[in-house]
Amino acid sequence: VEEQRARWERKRSRTAKELLKTEYKYLEQLDLVMTFFVKILKAKGTLKPAVLETIFGPLESIYLASHALSLHLERGNLGQGLENFCPNLELYGHYVENLEQANKVLKEQLRKNKSFRRFKKLQETRPQFQGRKLEDLLPLPLQRLHQYNHFLRDLLENTSPESADYQKLAKAVKSVSEVSDWAQDIICKRENSLQLLRVQKLLKGRKTQVLTPGRWYIREGWLLVVPSKGGELKRRMFFLFSDIFIATKPCHPLHLLNSNKLACQAVYPLHQCVVEKVFGHTQSQGGLLSLSFPHKTLLLMSSDQQDINDWYQSLTAAVR
Repeated sequence: VEEQRARWERKRSRTAKELLKTEYKYLEQLDLVMTFFVKILKAKGTLKPAVLETIFGPLESIYLASHALSLHLERGNLGQGLENFCPNLELYGHYVENLEQANKVLKEQLRKNKSFRRFKKLQETRPQFQGRKLEDLLPLPLQRLHQYNHFLRDLLENTSPESADYQKLAKAVKSVSEVSDWAQDIICKRENSLQLLRVQKLLKGRKTQVLTPGRWYIREGWLLVVPSKGGELKRRMFFLFSDIFIATKPCHPLHLLNSNKLACQAVYPLHQCVVEKVFGHTQSQGGLLSLSFPHKTLLLMSSDQQDINDWYQSLTAAVR
């Protein structure tokens, strides 16, 4: 038991040191943004207050919370420091929520506002920036949130349940984990929206509505359609979403407007679909899938067996 405690203590001490060391580094980087951008821009009035607020969000409050945490960590007050810090984690969630808009407004200002463009370029040439740009520093709180998650779990694992800090650490782990999940959810939804938008732009015309609330993009790829009455195989591009399966074919390469687009041939709702693997169970070349809908059966083939297996798993999961 004593040996186990000593081992825990060594690991815990190492993690606590690493947490403080990286907190200093994080503060140093946040300080660059605060000192050379936020404070000067506020004083000069180069950007309107609302624009400044959108680009930097609650960065100042995040910086102050981090500074207070580092003081506690320096004194070895780990439990107390984290307990005081946790109510500030909500700022991180709001910061991540605002990140996309922040980048959008920053780009807009760089395009329209000549004096801000000059100011930004000048600040980034300072030696303290070491070649980094403002765009590289804005996602720092999101990256730090993932690091907190990792450090705090490590600390909890190496803290004896009888220790005075154990309960405080357990609460901190729960708080960080919740905010981390919230941030991850925001990122997943954003990426999904971008995928839906990309597919919508790939399709010719506006007849097929891909952008629908609650719809999730799953995968896409080329498959061969086996005609029910025989005849030659047709190569088609398919898109799988959480609720529909879209079959498309390339537009004519010489078409003036749509040469690089896809024409939608059919949209199949997944709620009444039955997926079966016809062949591709053994180590054969490729495989064949059967998709049965109320008024249609699709036979889809690929010469790549891994590809057919992946499609089979994705389709059965989506139908479920």
